[in-house]
Amino acid sequence: MAGYVYIMASGRNGTLYIGVTSDLERRVYEHREGLLPGFTKKYDCRLLVWYQEFDRIGDAIQREKTLKQWYRKWKLKLIEDMNPNWDDLYENFQ
Repeated sequence: MAGYVYIMASGRNGTLYIGVTSDLERRVYEHREGLLPGFTKKYDCRLLVWYQEFDRIGDAIQREKTLKQWYRKWKLKLIEDMNPNWDDLYENFQ
């Protein structure tokens, strides 16, 4: 089964949330609409600013664990390398 690791943000250089899922479009929709209680709802992380696709969910889970250990500065560079304007990438699914 394929998997995704993704970063949601409250805004440019704002609060970041790193997650993993097998259905990126559904999961991001849940975050955007505030359907999931917890961190993203509390801190208003509604923008999909980065994601990476994997052939196997296990690889995505490992990548998520690695990214969560990174310094914030590294995460910001990762986002800006893929998405320099911090566009909401969820729009790509519409």
